[in-house]
Amino acid sequence: MKKRIRKRTFSRKAGPRKALFKSLLRSLLQKEKIETTLAKAKELSPAADKLVTKAKGGGIAAQRQLAAILGVDSARKLIGEVVPRYLERKGGYTRITKLRPRKSDSAKRAIIEFV
Repeated sequence: MKKRIRKRTFSRKAGPRKALFKSLLRSLLQKEKIETTLAKAKELSPAADKLVTKAKGGGIAAQRQLAAILGVDSARKLIGEVVPRYLERKGGYTRITKLRPRKSDSAKRAIIEFV
């Protein structure tokens, strides 16, 4: 019996779900604003905030961990361009804005972006 399950599974197994969020994180870092479903945006926001916090800590170990998670190019952009904007900010680096539902399947949409 599974208890205390916190995160959404999106009807995917663990591998495809991790690949989905890695792709969403990379897209968010490269474009700084993406449109996705509301549920995916709500799951993506804490993950993106944690990566920014890790990058703010600095250090070579943090850079290597970010490169392992995101890839070298995305990690460089995060450390070089995104993090300097949030040095004084204590948290809440992303904003979720709701949009009207998609016409084809009425899925709730949202825009997630860096503040």
